Amino acid sequence: MNATPAASAPATPVVPAANAGYALFILTLINLVNYLDRYIVAAALPDIQKEFGINDTQSGLLGTVFIVVFMLASPLGGFLGDRMPRKLLVAGGVLLWSLATGASGLATSFIALLVARAVIGIGEAGYGAVAPSIISDLYPRNLRTRVLAFFYIAIPVGSALGYVLGDWIKPWNNAFFVGAVPGLLLGTMAFFMPEPKRGAMDGPDATVKLPFLVGLKGLGRNSAFWATTAGYTLMTFSIGGLGFWMPTYLVRERQLWLESPGKVGFVFGAITAAAGLAGTLAGGWLGDKLDRRREGGGLWMSGVGLLLAAPCMYLAVNIQSPEATFAAIAVAQFLIFLNSGPINAAIVNCVPTAFRAFAMGLNVLFIHMLGDAISPTLIGTIADAASLHTAIELNAIPVLLGGLALMVGAKLFREAVPRAR
Repeated sequence: MNATPAASAPATPVVPAANAGYALFILTLINLVNYLDRYIVAAALPDIQKEFGINDTQSGLLGTVFIVVFMLASPLGGFLGDRMPRKLLVAGGVLLWSLATGASGLATSFIALLVARAVIGIGEAGYGAVAPSIISDLYPRNLRTRVLAFFYIAIPVGSALGYVLGDWIKPWNNAFFVGAVPGLLLGTMAFFMPEPKRGAMDGPDATVKLPFLVGLKGLGRNSAFWATTAGYTLMTFSIGGLGFWMPTYLVRERQLWLESPGKVGFVFGAITAAAGLAGTLAGGWLGDKLDRRREGGGLWMSGVGLLLAAPCMYLAVNIQSPEATFAAIAVAQFLIFLNSGPINAAIVNCVPTAFRAFAMGLNVLFIHMLGDAISPTLIGTIADAASLHTAIELNAIPVLLGGLALMVGAKLFREAVPRAR
């Protein structure tokens, strides 16, 4: 099960499906709101800590509980996504998490806020596992890295908007109310998306159904999938913790703009948006170009990007100049976001079409279970024991190891997936 049936008998590239642009646009906007809702809490964290009197370890749980629920529910979302209309899962998931985001603003205790964040994870699991499989059935393989990169530009932009909303809108409760509105609108619009036939862009043989146990056994032997997932997991561990704690670090330990802490969220958010947008678009373009030269070329580029990002992350917390610090952060984020399109394209291309949603759900489980489900709390614990500077400094190590894993994954991908014509 190392390759799709279509990969064994490559077909002539075809044009995107009808209404593909509408579906991609809606799914991308939903992904933007997805990350906006995730990162409002990171920017509003200092105010939340004051209101509920919680320490750094407890604060890290706000990130961890969401991720734990999200990752555990994602394989179920993927399983359902291979067997029922996916647009219904998308629409229902978006509406659920948007209502839970609004409920976060109503929380009157730390426990109530934790519960609301957990429900957001359930809603996002219904969407995150199936959206890439919908896109892969709307666009031919020769365009997938590019269109998936477009889909994933929502990550830096949505994260940046989350930082800005969490910083600027006071009191912090109101930021969650504002964040809930676009999701309710987009969830309704998702009901009107096209529902493409599974494997429609991978040739006639790709539409054959695959028994679940047969697919699961094949996935267990798919070394390209697992190496890619390992690299993705290491990267997610690092950037998940960094994204949650960096605004607090810049104010508390670097003492940047103490008289106006909201400025930190704005600057960090702007850098995340600009560097992430540029990196994601560049990664999509370069990934398609390198994939045309050799299978796994885009995945190899992702590995190189992480290897170069690691020293930039280390320098970001060891340079005294604020300008140089933000420059190092920008370069690191550009290099990390290069991989958004290539990694996810590699995952959907190296598994059978009838098993893509579950494979994406399983990937989500691992990258979060061993990644950002534990990193916010672990960083908070290290910060309580030593310092937040030390905790963030150590974050460069998983990025370095992730780059090595992706380069191994690129080699395995070339061996497993015959070259597309």
